[in-house]
Amino acid sequence: MSEPSAPPPEDRDWTYVIAQGCSECGFTPFDATLAAARLRASVPRWRKALAGTSATTRPAPMVWSPLEYGCHVRDVNRTMGRRIELMLAQDGALFANWDQDATAVEDRYWAQDPATVADELEVAAEQAAATLDDVSGDAWQRRGTRSNGSQFTVETLAVYFLHDVEHHLHDVGA
Repeated sequence: MSEPSAPPPEDRDWTYVIAQGCSECGFTPFDATLAAARLRASVPRWRKALAGTSATTRPAPMVWSPLEYGCHVRDVNRTMGRRIELMLAQDGALFANWDQDATAVEDRYWAQDPATVADELEVAAEQAAATLDDVSGDAWQRRGTRSNGSQFTVETLAVYFLHDVEHHLHDVGA
């Protein structure tokens, strides 16, 4: 399969969803102690989207297919899970830059196998959920800073993270 056109790079700062929610997908801020359960609840919906006959089809040339979104969400689970682990190990952690658009091209999201991605997404979501299960008390307030300077607590990163997972379910109609 040839490389499709890359959608425009994502340049919005989505951190506003932590406090304001997202009118595009209907996301509302929530108690971060529910993040692990919400993350696990997303997995069957992702499996369904990735099992569909149109999983590899882009709805428009510049819009990712469910497969490409699934790859991204798999990698979001991995990246955010590691960031939360880092914050729990080191208050004031600094996060390495993650260029999600470059990753999509380098890892050829469009050419991956949807069933494999569904399995990998489930494993990554479970690992991140298990990390969130272990957070309690003051650990929710441990801090981390993204490479662009955005600051998070474990609590706010959990909400931010779940918005990404759930927003992309909205994007694929799942």
